[in-house]
Amino acid sequence: MPVAQYGTTEIHYSHIIDTSLKHGYITVDFYEGVVLKTPPIENDKADQLVISKGRWIMDKVKLVERIPQGEIITGSRLLYLGRRYYVQVTKDPAVKDALVRFTQSKLNIAINPDVEDRTSAIDKALENFTRDKAKEKILPRVKKWSETTGLIPNSVNLRKLSKRWGSCNNDNDILINFDAVKLPFSLIDYIIIHELTHIKHKDHSKDFYRELSKYAPDWEDMDERLGDMKL
Repeated sequence: MPVAQYGTTEIHYSHIIDTSLKHGYITVDFYEGVVLKTPPIENDKADQLVISKGRWIMDKVKLVERIPQGEIITGSRLLYLGRRYYVQVTKDPAVKDALVRFTQSKLNIAINPDVEDRTSAIDKALENFTRDKAKEKILPRVKKWSETTGLIPNSVNLRKLSKRWGSCNNDNDILINFDAVKLPFSLIDYIIIHELTHIKHKDHSKDFYRELSKYAPDWEDMDERLGDMKL
């Protein structure tokens, strides 16, 4: 999938060539994501077209993020590491209830055809997938940033949090919302750095932001982007 760099934001988009078109146009959809349709053009030109509409695209993305996604079926799109991946749902009597795998740039959801509550089975399988991928993708980055900053947590745990992306208590135990694995790595890293900084400064004082700026100089932009993401 092509990626256009709009400021500090990566815009992932699909590019569809249509020889009948005279001009290009862009659509932003909950399921399809950002789609550029053009007559035959060079890749660099395609990126420039997306960048030229960058602000409009970002505003549109914020709107469609809030659209209820409804039942998950083949053709749905689900977030993982900042991108919306195509979902394929298949029946498999060999699995217990449901199982999610990420293969070949899509999410495969296998569901037992005899399961009684299809929606609950898929929801539970997606939660298990998200938690497992968070362990795989997020915990090593906590270790890396802890070594980089010299800020060592007492413990690090992943948990489903309803109203925040992370926390650090007075004992320096850090919690990270495992749903953060749905975000791009830039935002995952920011969440980690933010919570590690609370090891040194428990409040959001000037000293806290001074320390935060050492490792996340664009923290204001990151804060804004996180605020636009739906928990």
